[in-house]
Amino acid sequence: MSSLVNFRDPAVLADPAGRLVRRGAFFRSAQPFPAADPRTVAELAEHDIRTVVDLRGGAEVREEDWAAAVAAGIEVLRVPMESSGGALDAVLWGMETSDDLGAFYLAVAESAPEAIRAAVDAAARPGGVLVHCAAGKDRTGLLIALLLDLLGVAGEEITADYARTTEALPQIWAGLADRHRAALNDLERSRVKLPAPLLAAPAEAMTAFLDLVHTRYGSAAGLLAHCGVPAETLAAVRAKAAADTAEVAAAAAE
Repeated sequence: MSSLVNFRDPAVLADPAGRLVRRGAFFRSAQPFPAADPRTVAELAEHDIRTVVDLRGGAEVREEDWAAAVAAGIEVLRVPMESSGGALDAVLWGMETSDDLGAFYLAVAESAPEAIRAAVDAAARPGGVLVHCAAGKDRTGLLIALLLDLLGVAGEEITADYARTTEALPQIWAGLADRHRAALNDLERSRVKLPAPLLAAPAEAMTAFLDLVHTRYGSAAGLLAHCGVPAETLAAVRAKAAADTAEVAAAAAE
């Protein structure tokens, strides 16, 4: 087993018939626990993953996390998508429901346009692109959801892929607790509790996020344009990741 937890190609569950998304375009995972090792690098190579997009903030990152991958020639891009600060903190600490978590995802995206632009630009690169944050749930989840929506995947299918992270949460929380023991102890001593929805991957949160995106911006493409992603970058992502319609038609005819 490699050090990657919650690792998968989201198209497998979000587009099981392969009608919309090319397999091997995007991957998602949690951060490596404890760090990328030769087995992890071999797994990345097996999936032709040439780029890793790390959405974690500076305090979450250790140089050794992806050192083995970098040494193997895989490019690791630091694209911090910070999930705190100012108005965002009010949304975070006021969170009570799954719908609130979905609203938080939109607030994160809207507050980090530079990260959104850099991550989507990276997604258009040749080969497989792995997107991850700490748990591979929130920042990763919203970005993967936007990419799948851009490619025309239905909301319920995007939600199904997001909710699958639930299966990996016990292993993820154990890894994060071991890594951030001091910070968690500080939280416990201060009697500050993380909002309950943030500790889960409820399907309702992703449904709420996508509903908000479509209500406010019309589509993921609209939100991405609002964040400054150029039209040519959106076209490049579609050209790289959209399923080959001729191949799909041939498979359906068999």
